Amino acid sequence: MKLARPLLVAAIAVSLLSSCAVAVIGAIAAGTAIVATDRRSTGAQIDDQSIQLRLSNELGTAFKSISNEVHISINSYERKVLLTGEVPTEQAKAQAGEIAARSLNVRAVVNELAVAKPSSLGQRTNDTSIGTKVRAQFVNTKEVPYTAIGIVTERGIVYLMGFVTQKEGETAAYVASRVSGVQQVVKVFDIGTPEEVQRRRLGASQPPAPTTNAAPAASAPPASGAASEAPPAAVASPVTAPGTAK
Repeated sequence: MKLARPLLVAAIAVSLLSSCAVAVIGAIAAGTAIVATDRRSTGAQIDDQSIQLRLSNELGTAFKSISNEVHISINSYERKVLLTGEVPTEQAKAQAGEIAARSLNVRAVVNELAVAKPSSLGQRTNDTSIGTKVRAQFVNTKEVPYTAIGIVTERGIVYLMGFVTQKEGETAAYVASRVSGVQQVVKVFDIGTPEEVQRRRLGASQPPAPTTNAAPAASAPPASGAASEAPPAAVASPVTAPGTAK
């Protein structure tokens, strides 16, 4: 208990700092979709919050001159960063990915930024509603570890993050794809064996570093081109929602 309290305080402090950074930058939204109770250690959760805060500041500085044209959401799970939102050019998308890949403590980047105008308030409100409905379906599905999966929604596309077994990930993606309003589901999971997942549940030991999910289908947006010394870009795996694919 003596160790847990400082860690908890640190996590809350980092979360509050992240919110402040978002308010100052305006165009950058950091880490709002990762669930608080999951299969990460407390230290890993604090590391991810720190990455989100750091990247919020770094990207805010990089795009300060065009902040009205940029909307970037930053989510990190065990140091794998997911970038979603909108930027005005392919060059800006690549730049954001490179900044994330070079940022301290980042192991991989999944760059899902769209080259488009920033989404409207109405679209973001709709995305929030979709995420809430997906979460509700996860809670009602016994096979889905709903407390271990983070949900990020952008323009009707649902991104799923977390440390899961192959079967858990496939089930979660299928359930999400059946929710009304979902255009596509993209899996950004780290995949572990059932034994590794069980060790995390019990907290008996630290499991081996999780492996990155399988390569995406051809329709998935490409990951950022990171600098040669940066961590390799991660990949995402899309699942098309029935009857709603573009």
